[in-house]
Amino acid sequence: SAAVQSLQNAIKANRVGSAYVFFGPRGVGKTTIARILARAINCENPNGAEPCDACSSCQSILAGTAMDIIEIDAATHRGIDNVRQLRENVKFRPMQGKKKVYIIDEVHMLTQESFNALLKTLEEPPDHVLFVLATTEFQKIPETILSRCQVFTFRKVALDIIQRYMARLLEQEKILYEENALFWVARRGDGSVRDSLSFLEQAVAFCGGSVTEEKVRELV
Repeated sequence: SAAVQSLQNAIKANRVGSAYVFFGPRGVGKTTIARILARAINCENPNGAEPCDACSSCQSILAGTAMDIIEIDAATHRGIDNVRQLRENVKFRPMQGKKKVYIIDEVHMLTQESFNALLKTLEEPPDHVLFVLATTEFQKIPETILSRCQVFTFRKVALDIIQRYMARLLEQEKILYEENALFWVARRGDGSVRDSLSFLEQAVAFCGGSVTEEKVRELV
């Protein structure tokens, strides 16, 4: 996608910004791309714009144990005290990697007071910090915040791409399937990889040994 291409170019040129907004429907990879970006900029042995996924930094991020990668769910941490704590913590340099990465999911859920506090950090961000603000509701983010960020839009994923991805997963799991059955699963997912995979799990359980079009259509 255009967002991924732009981020790859920024990594290669060592011009990664201090704050990004990732906007798009649920389940299309906003948080996943944010995590990959965090690995790429902290990787000890990057392959161009790609993280090696083998060094100690990549391994700790993949395992979810990296102290420098902080994921915050704004739906449950939307108050001013949470953002004040964040503002205090950004002052400290990374413990292991090159940058501390704050991934704030559903950022539109923050209160106005919290947005105002966050803005002060975005106006003068430390050079060792990167913010990724993910949202499904772009219009709820104040213009003052948007003006301090690079905005990338994530689109729904094409059905044929989701079909191919699901086919690869089923082949790895040695589960039999019919191509047309996966079309109906992808259609039910409506461009969301997460929703498609969730429905695929239901379909595998419902169909038993083989994911057939007849059974999946019955489930739909």
